[in-house]
Amino acid sequence: MASWFKRRGSSFRSIFGTATPHYMQGIIHLDGIRKNYFLGKQVIEVLKGISLVISRNEYVALMGPSGSGKSTLMNILGCLDTPTGGQYVLNGQDVSRMTDNSLAGVRNTEIGFVFQQFNLLPRLTAAENVALPLVYAGVPKKKRMEKALHVLDMVNLADRSQHKPNELSGGQNQRVAIARALVNDPAMILADEPTGNLDTKTSYEIMEIFGAIHGRGNTVVLVTHEEDIANHAHRIIRLRDGVIETDKRREAAAAFS
Repeated sequence: MASWFKRRGSSFRSIFGTATPHYMQGIIHLDGIRKNYFLGKQVIEVLKGISLVISRNEYVALMGPSGSGKSTLMNILGCLDTPTGGQYVLNGQDVSRMTDNSLAGVRNTEIGFVFQQFNLLPRLTAAENVALPLVYAGVPKKKRMEKALHVLDMVNLADRSQHKPNELSGGQNQRVAIARALVNDPAMILADEPTGNLDTKTSYEIMEIFGAIHGRGNTVVLVTHEEDIANHAHRIIRLRDGVIETDKRREAAAAFS
């Protein structure tokens, strides 16, 4: 499967930039990120000062047990929530204190989301689902359908472009979701438990696609609780009690050697 990505490698945007200030060298730069929730007069500290840099073209797995702050950190990385304190710079933009409208724009242009539940609209075809981010970006219909078909071809699903989600398998629906994440040429792919609803064989096929996407220059952040899935990444960050417990780099997974 990786071979067809190699043939289409030039289609992916190159995200290697020129020299930048030290604090902006990463695609993701977190400095002292805190997140508190309030239950009456009680303050619940979920994230307790996370500092982290993820470089361009890194492939990172984010792990942690229930209550570790993993989901909260994922929401902040995806600009779905804002921190209580600290700074978050994404692709050169300080998104820490942006308004909801500004964050919506960042999500649509800078982040490609892949979720466990696929989040496809059941009445739309695969191509129409993939094209949705381009609708919000104001791209003309002809152009957005061309791009949608192009990225569906990248994930080897062009022949299913006119099928609706209920006419596709779970693995095919996840490939549609991956194509949708790629269609806007985002700075980062953020995948939340992307294999959680898939069988083992299909899970490894999906992870092969993520490996190929990373191999073509994309930054991939994978949130998972499964060790075998995390081991496809080249860096594993583990959270516990709202802080980073370990941050280790590893060799490329054997599945891609």
